[in-house]
Amino acid sequence: MTLLSNLAILVLAGYIGFSVISKVPNTLHTPLMSGTNAIHGIVLLAGLVLLGRSASGVFERTLLVIAIAFGAINVVGGFLVTDRMLGMFKKKPASESGRTAAVHE
Repeated sequence: MTLLSNLAILVLAGYIGFSVISKVPNTLHTPLMSGTNAIHGIVLLAGLVLLGRSASGVFERTLLVIAIAFGAINVVGGFLVTDRMLGMFKKKPASESGRTAAVHE
């Protein structure tokens, strides 16, 4: 493939991805994040397997270590965001701060 066709595929994929994600309703963002976390976990595992098996050159090992680091950051960040989003749906207990402020006045 030529550089121009690769660039066209990249631009088209970016446009389609943006179009699809922007139309996802708010109620589906948490399941979507969980699915992408699972996919990134598989990518992270594959990078670790490749690093242990077939990376012979320094350049290949460096690229795999960078990919594993970014994959790990993405998985951890995705789970943190998902946990925070799920926390928004939990019921908050009745706070006692309102009562204590009235008593001290």
